[in-house]
Parts: sequence; C-alpha cells; structure tokens
Amino acid sequence: MVGQIVQQRTGAHRPDPHPTILPGAAIRLDQTLSDPPTRLVHMIGRMRNVVLDAPDIERLATFYGQLTGWTTDYADDEWIRVLTPNRQRICFQLAPNHIAPRWPDPDYPQQFHLDLTTPDIEAAAARAVELGATRLAEADFGDAAWITLADPAGHPFDLCRNEESGDGVTQPMGLFAATIDTDDPEALGRFYGELLGMRLQYEGEPGVLIGDDDGRQVMFQRVPRYTAPQWPDPAHPQQFHLDVQVDDVDAAEKQVFDLGAARLPGEGGNWRVYADPAMHPFCLVWDQQGD
Repeated sequence: MVGQIVQQRTGAHRPDPHPTILPGAAIRLDQTLSDPPTRLVHMIGRMRNVVLDAPDIERLATFYGQLTGWTTDYADDEWIRVLTPNRQRICFQLAPNHIAPRWPDPDYPQQFHLDLTTPDIEAAAARAVELGATRLAEADFGDAAWITLADPAGHPFDLCRNEESGDGVTQPMGLFAATIDTDDPEALGRFYGELLGMRLQYEGEPGVLIGDDDGRQVMFQRVPRYTAPQWPDPAHPQQFHLDVQVDDVDAAEKQVFDLGAARLPGEGGNWRVYADPAMHPFCLVWDQQGD
C-alpha cells in the first residue's frame, strides 16, 4: 500500500490544549522499503492530535464524521475531536479569520492534507460532494488511485483506493497518513521521526513516510514551490498543526531546539507553540489530567 500510493504521488487546562487562532540521534534516510524498518534512537513525545483550522468547526466535524464514519468523542465551542478506527485523534480548532487554501495555487497553499482510504473512491467522492466537498482532481495508475477534493473549509484531502478499508457507511474509512508539504522531505522526516519516535516506512522522490506501531503515519510531500506558513499571521495561515504529548516540557523543548525547532508566540497552562524546520507550527502538550 505504501509503495502503491507514494511512488505515484508528486490558557486554561483543556482536554486537548491548543492556542485558539484569533484575528490580528538520526533516522536512516538511505533506507528503502526493501530494508527492514529501523527503530529510531529515542522519541521526545508521541503524536496526540492532528488539528485542522476552520471558521465553522461544527460543520467541518460533521462533514468528516458523515463521510468517514468516524465518531466524535469531545466537543466545545472552540474544539471538536473525532476518532479514527485505530483511535487516532483528528481535531477541529476554531479559527475565526481562517483563509482557506486554494489548491493547487502555491500562493494559498494547503500546507497539509489527510489521505483517507476506502474501497470505492468514486462512490465516496460522490457522497463527499453531496456533503459539501468540491472535487479537484483524480489520478489512476492501476494499482494506486485517488481523488482529491476540498472539504467545506477548503482543506484538500485525498480518497485513496484500498479494498481493505471501510466505505464510511457500513464501516469507517481508514486514515493512511497526515501528509505535510515541504521542499525538503528528508530533513522534515528526520525531524519528526526523532520527535515522534517513528520508523521510516518509505523514502523516494515524492517524499518520506514514517510510522509507529499503532498505525499512525505521517508523510512529507515534496512540493515544487513551497510557501511556508507565518504563524500567527492570519494572512499566511498554518491550516493545521500536530500536538505532541510530552512528560517534561522543559526537557522536550531543549531537545526540539537541538533538532532545529524554533519557539513561536503562544502558550497556555499545558501547551507551547513551536515551528518545525519548514516553519509548520506544532505544539508540545502535557498534563492531560487523565484524558
């Protein structure tokens, strides 16, 4: 499945702490899929949440829930969380002045996308359009096929053909990966591999894929003209971020600085904001009070 898809592709304590968007030790990247997976030296934290920004989080969470069959397990006015079949946490964060991506326009970049898996991508795409998505593109290489759409907030996502996944109606769809745009997937793969303790699954011209034993995967996709976010500037939005749970934030902060991260404005009782080497924001979070 990995080769089939990626070889063809060019304040207060909260259940999930995050900054609300308001106005205003190395990985072996010479490894290929023919080599056995290599465990990284250590991990700084574990991937807790994949977070999408939106001006209407109820609408976006409802869209993904109805399309994929994923279940909502937490919601408030600024934050909604849904769970994939293997309990990955996809969250929707209120961004009142959100500027939508205009894929494939590099002046309004997507920054990331979700790769959903389902057996009948045409049927799923038709349902997605009925739910409010916009069809953007498609590709079919025989063994690998996908359809690209934009969700109601403008975030692109891919429906990737996988006969073993659910259709979103009788069984929930799968999540192949959260895919992050960059001009240097090897460097960003090293960074997140070390940060999250994930193994290298694939490396090739389209990008780098890393994953853990629980089925969480992150893809780093090479884009011809990468335009970095400039968080917290709303004119150059992040579009998404990852939350990484750590035990000791001060120790973890030193480690991410050593890997090439930078501190960004924003922190709360149990979260701090950083930029990865490609300037995508991410949060170190801690003290989840048992959640």
